[in-house]
Amino acid sequence: MMSRTLRLTTFTLLGMFLTASLSAQEWTRFRGPNGEGSSDVKSIPTAFTSKDYNWKISIPGKGHSQPVFWGKKIFLTSAVEKGRSRILYCLNRENGDKIWEQKFSFETHKKHSLNSYASASPTVDAERVYALFVMPERSLLIAYDHKGEKVWDKELGVWESQHGHGTSPIIYKDKLILAHDHLGKSFVLALNKKTGDEIWKTPRKSDRAAYGTPCLVEVDGKKPELLFTSKSHGISSIDPDSGKMNWEAPLFDKRSVGSPIVYKKKLAFATCGSGGGGNYLVAVKLGGKGNVAESHLKYQLRQSIPYVPTPVLAGDLLILWSDKGVVSCVDAESGEVHWRKRVGGQYYGSPVSVNGKIYAVSTDGEVVVLEASKEFKEVSRNDLGEPSHGTPAIVDGKMYLRTFSSLICIGGKPAS
Repeated sequence: MMSRTLRLTTFTLLGMFLTASLSAQEWTRFRGPNGEGSSDVKSIPTAFTSKDYNWKISIPGKGHSQPVFWGKKIFLTSAVEKGRSRILYCLNRENGDKIWEQKFSFETHKKHSLNSYASASPTVDAERVYALFVMPERSLLIAYDHKGEKVWDKELGVWESQHGHGTSPIIYKDKLILAHDHLGKSFVLALNKKTGDEIWKTPRKSDRAAYGTPCLVEVDGKKPELLFTSKSHGISSIDPDSGKMNWEAPLFDKRSVGSPIVYKKKLAFATCGSGGGGNYLVAVKLGGKGNVAESHLKYQLRQSIPYVPTPVLAGDLLILWSDKGVVSCVDAESGEVHWRKRVGGQYYGSPVSVNGKIYAVSTDGEVVVLEASKEFKEVSRNDLGEPSHGTPAIVDGKMYLRTFSSLICIGGKPAS
């Protein structure tokens, strides 16, 4: 019979193994776990140079998508030949070496000059990686196993937008879920992640294209809800099992680019805006039925609100990092502004929160690090030497930074 000491040792080792496995697999979608863009690891440097890189590799082509991870693999999309060829890469997480790649032929098309032909981040689970490539006449969702063998693909139809594409798929239980909000026939779709077969499809009002990626919330022990953002529906809640709309808060009069985030299962935050300004943020109380625009609006903020970057939470602080380099620190519960400072630069990637620090990468490739506190404090500025529209990813104690031409790994224990 196993002794108590041996049992405890076995359970301890098993717990350590499971914790390590979960840590290595936590960044499986855009902005990581539930789209929060945060991590509590303590092994990411706040100041660094190229001498501190674990590794740096060249990524052919161009893409603004975020890498996602499972085990020792990185999955990343890019576009070469001026967008005529879209690529899904599988890389070795230890050194960045290419394991396999898959290419797809597409026609070039009109998009915003600051967008890319590979802006949608893939998502991954233990068996498959799922990637989305879009042009106006065609939207292709495709699944590969981890060895690079195609499992299934699904044509979603046209995508009508003057600015191109950007929203990313997510996984919920046995489903692959994607928002398809654009000028044409819009919908939210759930597919069987193993087969690609449709499980449900919920029609949406059509208006300007939306670029946010949904997140999940469970309020007071009730059924989980998926939160989406779009100009037509503002913040909306959908039952992930049936596709039925729970509630919506149609509070936007402009395009929604950033993704929704949730504070303590109480409030949902989302932004809308335009290249010409007029951006604002809404904080909506969770719950309710039907149209909750009037009954559940907690507050709005309208000064120096980001258009493209998604906000991030650090405890009770809501951090708003605007495209034009103005950062606001807000009390998430009340909307009170603790401070607002101009840090300079232009930003199209989203900030991330790491162990009490906020990291954001400017379009010039400067990683600006601030304290996540009620008092403004700049910690460091770190030059990547290359332009970037990327959002940092944090996995297994390391940070991965994407530029226009490279992928960089810092932090943790350097790879041998």
